Amino acid sequence: MPEPITDITGYMNGVGARARAASRALARAGTAAKDEALLAIAADLDANREQLIRENEKDLESGVRKGLDAALLDRLELTPGRIDGMIEGLRQIAALPDPVGGISDLKYRPSGIQVGRMRVPLGVVGIIYESRPNVTADAAALCLKSGNATVLRGGSEAFHSNQAIAAGVRRGLEQAGLPADAVQVVATTDRAAVGALITMPEFVDVIIPRGGRSLIERISNEARVPVIKHLDGICHLYIDDEADLEKALQVAFNAKTQRYGTCNTLETLLVAEDIAETVLPELGGMYREKGVELRGCETTRRLLPYAVAATDEDWDTEYLAPILSIRVVKDLDEALDHINRHSSRHTESIITENYTRARRFLREVDSSSVMVNASTRFADGFEYGLGAEIGISTDKFHARGPVGLEGLTSLKFIVLGDGHIRT
Repeated sequence: MPEPITDITGYMNGVGARARAASRALARAGTAAKDEALLAIAADLDANREQLIRENEKDLESGVRKGLDAALLDRLELTPGRIDGMIEGLRQIAALPDPVGGISDLKYRPSGIQVGRMRVPLGVVGIIYESRPNVTADAAALCLKSGNATVLRGGSEAFHSNQAIAAGVRRGLEQAGLPADAVQVVATTDRAAVGALITMPEFVDVIIPRGGRSLIERISNEARVPVIKHLDGICHLYIDDEADLEKALQVAFNAKTQRYGTCNTLETLLVAEDIAETVLPELGGMYREKGVELRGCETTRRLLPYAVAATDEDWDTEYLAPILSIRVVKDLDEALDHINRHSSRHTESIITENYTRARRFLREVDSSSVMVNASTRFADGFEYGLGAEIGISTDKFHARGPVGLEGLTSLKFIVLGDGHIRT
């Protein structure tokens, strides 16, 4: 671990001031320079694989001594495949279109001026995250491509891994002639650094927390800087009585079992009562064979005797585990009512062949992603064609849904005139 920093406030103010200065330089940087830096970082990580693995082993050994569970140690590990993934991610982001400087909606006004909007960086992005060291490279790449300086504060369990990746990022930035301070990884594990980072509006323009509910709640409650976040992924899928049964079985099964520990995994299944006796026994058997614990309403338990009784708390729980709550509802109206009372506004899906009901679902469900005849597991920046994402936002202002390059920028009005004056 590093030498303790005694003056956390002073240290973080220095980090913030350097990030602010670097953000101004990045705002002037062209696409070619940013892409050159991304490719240089990728090459540096590739050339220093052994060093990355050595530093990662220090974190893994420390994690074992501290008694971290197997799942956390797995997220912490930098395998050769995960290093490949970081490198490929950097190259993919370099290949994406640069959103910065794009002008849209340029129109003449009656006065003769032209008014439009230009896409610009947010400025300085602070990112607070846990466990996965590959987030360091991903976040740095997305912020860099979108013209933002970034301050990264990873979890203490990944300190050595994050610092090793950060060193490669700095070398890549310098090679491309960009300020090394454009990406800074906080060099202390002191939790006070987080408190400082989220209360520096003079240096930081937005905070993005990535981690468990307790971390995100703390950031949301204490930050003096705007926060892009989601707390829970309580995702719903409604099987309508005009659904194609084969589609319903495959989509509902995939949405729950493709991965259990992700925010876009299905947590509550709603089934129209007219089709419940047909679809639930077969689908329940599929879940049971996969080892998924089912918690259901009274009708569900009648159709699936092995299901346990769902409590009121179940409808508001993100399990992140092989557990699924099931409720039989009268119709689309009752499904919409349940979703709008219990959803975390992340992702919801309907399975139906009825065009009118599909349109109603899209219009009336107030979530960041709303789907028809598709698995909730598609709620992902890569799957949406964003190339990558910095996280998912369930807020309604600025960014909503997967936050990619465009979500890390803002719009400003621009006016073009030729000596025009207002009369």
